[in-house]
Amino acid sequence: MKPVELKVAFPIFGAEPKDLGLVQEEINKLTKAKINATVELMPISFGNWTQQMNLILSGNEKLDLTVSIGSLGAANKGQLLALDDLLVTYGKGIGEALGESYLQAGKLNSNIYGVTSVRDLAANHGVLMRKDLVDKYNINASKIKSLDDLEPVLQLIKEKEPGVVPLAPGVAGTTFVDGLPLGDPLGDRIAILPGYDNGLKVVNQYEMPEYANMLKRLHKWYEAGYLLKDAATSQTQANELFKSGKLFADIVAGKPGFLSQQKRMSGIDYVMVELAPPVATTTDVTKIMWTIPKNASDPERSMMFLNMMFSDPQLVNLLDYGIEGKHYVKRVGSENMIEFPPGLDASNHPYNMGLNWMMGNQFLSYVFKGDDPDIWNQMGAFNNNAIKSKALGFIFDPASVKNEMTAVMNVLNQYRMGLETGTIDPEKNLPAFIAKLKDAGVDKIVAEKQKQLDAWATSK
Repeated sequence: MKPVELKVAFPIFGAEPKDLGLVQEEINKLTKAKINATVELMPISFGNWTQQMNLILSGNEKLDLTVSIGSLGAANKGQLLALDDLLVTYGKGIGEALGESYLQAGKLNSNIYGVTSVRDLAANHGVLMRKDLVDKYNINASKIKSLDDLEPVLQLIKEKEPGVVPLAPGVAGTTFVDGLPLGDPLGDRIAILPGYDNGLKVVNQYEMPEYANMLKRLHKWYEAGYLLKDAATSQTQANELFKSGKLFADIVAGKPGFLSQQKRMSGIDYVMVELAPPVATTTDVTKIMWTIPKNASDPERSMMFLNMMFSDPQLVNLLDYGIEGKHYVKRVGSENMIEFPPGLDASNHPYNMGLNWMMGNQFLSYVFKGDDPDIWNQMGAFNNNAIKSKALGFIFDPASVKNEMTAVMNVLNQYRMGLETGTIDPEKNLPAFIAKLKDAGVDKIVAEKQKQLDAWATSK
């Protein structure tokens, strides 16, 4: 095999790590020996990810491996390669790590276009709160079971802690409704499956009474000063706000080991309250998918590298934690428990991306100090025991309503962030939002999704 350089793009929280180049050199020693390839890592901030990837994929820029977030829409634009044959020939480790059902979740129009990472494949939605403030005000977290219960806590923080935002979305560019979903989003959050069942009847989320009630609550909280004022436009991640002492709580999707993971990223102790039990949807499984773009220089080698991410513990831990002895050390007497080296912590670490859940097979990762030694078995049980959406495995193909999807997305871009962050008044704006969705053809999308879901259910 002739040597090749693979350009690998992925989204990242915050700035590029200072020691990325050093870790890349170590990765290249490994990949050069095993597949005669070197790798150029291309981290792009989550805030800029969608725009930059659209430009890269729609142009002629070389890219050999990348992440698709939330959908495989690029496949419908002809920007991704089908992976079926490549997986058979060069992806044996991927198939073994994922199993057939999760491998098939990346299928669109009868071909596999994306490979999900091995990680938490379900989510329990809730609120992450700073433990120091929970303790300071004797907040009984165990009593918080609903948004009604959360409201007096947000009021308390607003009154007692000037300069601290009571609540923000968990990820910049997302909304509070994204973090506390009303059902299975079925890929696009337009036509959803309420309560993850609903007799497999699809509805327009934006016409649901529950949606209107959520928006009223959010706007009330926004007016009261409980919510991040610029949540609709901010590119600052919640982690950065926590680190700077400017945030009390955010909306999160939890999993086993989540609290210790968050502490590693920010150096802060947290308390989490669950507002919804763990649920698995196709969206959870496919929210992170590794894909090979059409402009890949050597798709076979792209698949070989991806296969290493699912089967080679040395590569996985380099991507996850960096270089042993420099970025982490093994705990005395343990081969798979690690911790920060002396003098390094979350605040000054030169390679602390916190992207283990994205980088291939997380179950090959070392276990970090503070996590349960049995964390990966717990994660497997979490995935297996989660409530399964009745539509788990269904992927909507929007090709036949492409024009309506474009028109509806334009309306969503106009209204959704403002409404779902509490920024604009739903009394005035929700009726106009719904009317414009109707004009854009949302009912046709709902009908088409229902038709495809019915066919999928029949085929099962």
